[in-house]
Amino acid sequence: MAQVTLGKAINTGLRAAMEGDSKIVIMGEDVGKLGGVFRVTDGLQKDFGESRVIDTPLSESGIIGTAIGMALRGYRPVCEIQFDGFVYPAYDQIVSQLAKIHYRSNGLCPMPVTVRIPYGGGIGAVEHHSESPEAYFAHTAGLKVVSPSNPVDAYFMIQQAIACNDPVIFFEPKRRYWEKADLDMSQTPVGLHDARIVRPGSDVTVVAYGPMVKTALDAAAAAEAEGRDLEVIDLRSMSPIDWPVLLGSVRKTGRLVVVHEASVFLGVGAEIAARVSERAFYSLEAPVLRVGGFATPYPPSRLEEDYLPDLDRVLDAVDRALAF
Repeated sequence: MAQVTLGKAINTGLRAAMEGDSKIVIMGEDVGKLGGVFRVTDGLQKDFGESRVIDTPLSESGIIGTAIGMALRGYRPVCEIQFDGFVYPAYDQIVSQLAKIHYRSNGLCPMPVTVRIPYGGGIGAVEHHSESPEAYFAHTAGLKVVSPSNPVDAYFMIQQAIACNDPVIFFEPKRRYWEKADLDMSQTPVGLHDARIVRPGSDVTVVAYGPMVKTALDAAAAAEAEGRDLEVIDLRSMSPIDWPVLLGSVRKTGRLVVVHEASVFLGVGAEIAARVSERAFYSLEAPVLRVGGFATPYPPSRLEEDYLPDLDRVLDAVDRALAF
């Protein structure tokens, strides 16, 4: 068992998938010779060749459009969008075509395209390089939307995403690329869309995904010193959402705080709050509270720590939930 970073775990998962299926191709800007801006595809073009790891022009719309055509011919493309804020030129192709073809064809034309997107802040970058656009895609019927929070999930989830016959938007928390964990590649993974209770507790349920899971766990550790027992759930999938795990936890604790980097306005947390209020209303001891980014464009890098949700903001929400 070796310790690997989250970025290396995705690289290893991509390699394993490509070794098992010659129809898997990787395509994107600088994914080949450079190995990607974050070196996630490092070494893959050298080992699999330029016909399977393809350096594309700077055209996100062209990347996705080409991938759709290749998927219709039996390939399983893995597209990299270099940064989160660069996905918008491809949004038309993703929402108008990629998300709809499998349904439009009554299942006759599967669309096994994985779109990898490094997302979120925390690396000292600027707008277009630090955004969290997951709600746009989770809102779109026909797309699966997932995000790993740790190297183990990253290794297995990228392979599960590639194996899926529906398009998967695979959000990679760039601020966690260099965090390490022991990776046992022989273990049996949970399902791609299964949430996981990463810290059992009894007082408040804290739900997060991607980069905010570590923040939620840090908040739980700090709350424990004050005698408060937080249950932390790693959502892992934003579409579909694992409601049984989430609702089961809320029915136990009676309180829910949802944490994500994106703005709380019409975010994933808004859907979770609505569904939990509909399905577990009589179990709630307090309103569902949300912690997230502000409803502004991403700020200059020197201000990002004031913009991003942190331990103190999570603990403040926990305090307010417990005060009811």
